[in-house]
Amino acid sequence: MIPFLDLNQVNAPYLQAIEDASLRVIRSGWFILGNELKSFEKAYAEYCEAMHCIGVANGLDAITLILLALDLPKDSEIIVPANTYIASVLPVSYLHLIPVFVEPNPRTMLIDPALIEQAITPRTKVIITVDLYGRSCEMAPILDLARKYDLKVVTDAAQAHGATYEGRKVGSLADATAFSFYPTKNLGALGDAGAITTNDDALAEKIRYLRNYGSVIRYQNEYQGINSRLDEMQAAILGVKLPYLDGENRRRREIAVRYLKELKCRDLVLPPGDKVSDDAWHLFVVRHPRRADLIAYLDRYGVQTNIHYPQPIHKQLAYKEYKDLHLPLTEQIHEQVISLPLNPVLTDDEVAHIIQIVNQFDLQ
Repeated sequence: MIPFLDLNQVNAPYLQAIEDASLRVIRSGWFILGNELKSFEKAYAEYCEAMHCIGVANGLDAITLILLALDLPKDSEIIVPANTYIASVLPVSYLHLIPVFVEPNPRTMLIDPALIEQAITPRTKVIITVDLYGRSCEMAPILDLARKYDLKVVTDAAQAHGATYEGRKVGSLADATAFSFYPTKNLGALGDAGAITTNDDALAEKIRYLRNYGSVIRYQNEYQGINSRLDEMQAAILGVKLPYLDGENRRRREIAVRYLKELKCRDLVLPPGDKVSDDAWHLFVVRHPRRADLIAYLDRYGVQTNIHYPQPIHKQLAYKEYKDLHLPLTEQIHEQVISLPLNPVLTDDEVAHIIQIVNQFDLQ
């Protein structure tokens, strides 16, 4: 069986360095808001070509803290992609804001800039873009809309570490960008972890307060904050892995190129291949009208797959108030998407086997 993702293999090349970094943290006796965090924040800000990086506990908290720092009026409307993971939208609900779901572009499966303007009302305050599967959204027209209507743009780049848009790194484009370092991500910690990047000095300062109970000086609280800090252990581990991110992304792109060129299965819809070198290729997501049959077939021939994601947010019980919302493209996407294995430890032989098996599906 070719696993969808084997984290033991992914982390194996860095195991000794991770162990050394972990021991360094343990021996330091300092586990929260220390030098490991400062070092990683500096390195990741530079990597993302951003002025600031603020380490937080996870990707969901990253979005929550950005929205909290923006101090939006209650019931403000926040434009969100309809076909994203629920974590992109939960912070909106937690802060008593109103998500407004916008359908994706059918080719890229990313929020459609052409549909965003139609969704803007006088109550709209923020556009949340999600760089789904590792591809940056079309930021130029989105940023133009934000300027036109005086809106903030927040990017969820949890799947796009190292991706670029028109020569600029994801993490430097929006007013603020949220990252997750969940273990399966292109840059993965060994537990929950996240970060925020921004070029806004005032916003960065406020987020640093908010992540630590609203305080930067012990027992002096400027805001009603939360507890969401990237701990020293995870910061040290991420610091070990960050220098290898570009190399791993290059391998992801090599595999993506082979898939794009060699997958020939009838009715299989491939992701766009026009920006291969810009995409981080966190996932290689295809669509097929006979998804269940294709998944069962691939499993039978030793290829493990995944579904990102099987049910849209507006059809989840958690968002039952939106159950009658009609989003046909989003619903079709969630019924058809399949994620094929794509990670830096896949061998050329494994990639060839996956391609061969997929291409033989039509013969079944």
